[in-house]
Amino acid sequence: MSVAIITGSGGLVGAEATKLFGGRGLHVVGVDNDMRSYFFGEASSTRWQTEQLQSAGIRYTHINADIRDQGAMAEMFRRYGSDVSIVVHCAAQPSHDWAAREPITDFTVNANGTLNLLEACRSFSPHASFIFVSTNKVYGDRPNDLPLVEGATRFDLDASHPWAEHGIPEEMSIDGTLHSLFGASKVAADVLVQEYGRYFGMNTACFRGGCLTGPGHSGAQLHGFLAYLVKCALTGTPYTVFGYKGKQVRDNIHSSDLAQAIWCYFEQPRPGEVFNIGGGTHSNCSMLEAIAMAEEIVGRPMVWSYSDESRRGDHIWWVSDVRKFQRLYPAWRYRYGIRDIMADIAAGLKERLKQSAG
Repeated sequence: MSVAIITGSGGLVGAEATKLFGGRGLHVVGVDNDMRSYFFGEASSTRWQTEQLQSAGIRYTHINADIRDQGAMAEMFRRYGSDVSIVVHCAAQPSHDWAAREPITDFTVNANGTLNLLEACRSFSPHASFIFVSTNKVYGDRPNDLPLVEGATRFDLDASHPWAEHGIPEEMSIDGTLHSLFGASKVAADVLVQEYGRYFGMNTACFRGGCLTGPGHSGAQLHGFLAYLVKCALTGTPYTVFGYKGKQVRDNIHSSDLAQAIWCYFEQPRPGEVFNIGGGTHSNCSMLEAIAMAEEIVGRPMVWSYSDESRRGDHIWWVSDVRKFQRLYPAWRYRYGIRDIMADIAAGLKERLKQSAG
């Protein structure tokens, strides 16, 4: 049987990919040690999702291991060998704010962990596709150099700029910018993934995500803004907007749409590819717009405040140009727009809150 190794299987994208690949007949080997609870506290634990996967009726084997453990990763790949047809690498320390607290933890998880997986894959499963869930933070704060125009509720790229119509392409430089330590560790991993494709000929791809979100997200203040915002709206928890008048713009892609993109690559892999992947012009919003939508969906005002101090290195405007991926994989389509995403997050959170209360 064809095996899919999915790291971070209890997380947002990992769980979505597990359900998709498992539902299509692959044996999924999920790697997750719930480090998210260490990063962001018990409220952000992924155990609930791991438990759901283990009872989902798919062929799923869970491995409670740390991707920094070179021996454990090598043993896993040795065990499944040539049966491994795809690796979806989602495990990460995902917050640039948190990375400054423990730079060594951040780098060893994001960079060294990725290298361990790549080398184990090359040694025992060299024909497998290897997809790395990267980030737009590899571009650092360079997007903030773009000519932006302030509107009533959001910033937008000046209409005369060549990227205004479709968003930011892969051609944007990653050099000479403030990345944050998180961005630097993800750059290291991103370049390694490319190199194993270009140098060793492996089918590797970096999916540089915008805001990845959905009902499976265990959102926290330091990571997963849309899921955390909707959670605050539902529970009445105070929410803080940091800087840029709340007009900073993010594109948001539903984890289901991203998992479908991963499947498309799996069906037709290419070595050493890089894709910007996010909601693009199809699905994006500012903080102010997200708050207004959350209030409308939940049916009551949010409790929120504003801080003039923006997060260091934070993007003012990010919209992914996804045309490269769409050109190579024309069968891929968005299923969720921004309001659909927020409504789906709210529905999922309501169900989880009900279960935890019961």
